[in-house]
Amino acid sequence: MMSITNEAADQLRRFLDEQGTPEYGLRVFVAPGGCSGLQYGMTVEEQVEEGDEIIESNGVRILVDNFSASYLEGSEIDYINSLMGGGFTVRNPNAVASCSCGHSFDTGENATTSQGCGCG
Repeated sequence: MMSITNEAADQLRRFLDEQGTPEYGLRVFVAPGGCSGLQYGMTVEEQVEEGDEIIESNGVRILVDNFSASYLEGSEIDYINSLMGGGFTVRNPNAVASCSCGHSFDTGENATTSQGCGCG
């Protein structure tokens, strides 16, 4: 099951309130691509799709599709502030390699992609 830190939940709630959509959830997904083989994606959505895993954590709703759920098992969403700005990040215990950009990862299932890209 995924979780979200207090800081990330606060940022998400603030964003949803500003948009006038406090009932929406954060859809977190994995898609093929990126420099390490798989990449993370996040959208804000109202609609729950058939088969979605719905996770209530720190007062927010996280939506995860079936394909992404196994890749994201045990992951934590956090919000990081840096000199370059702030943003959401995923801490994924299933990733054996990840890109320094933080958007792409590999679980080691495909040996040819588990090298990372060195983009940072």
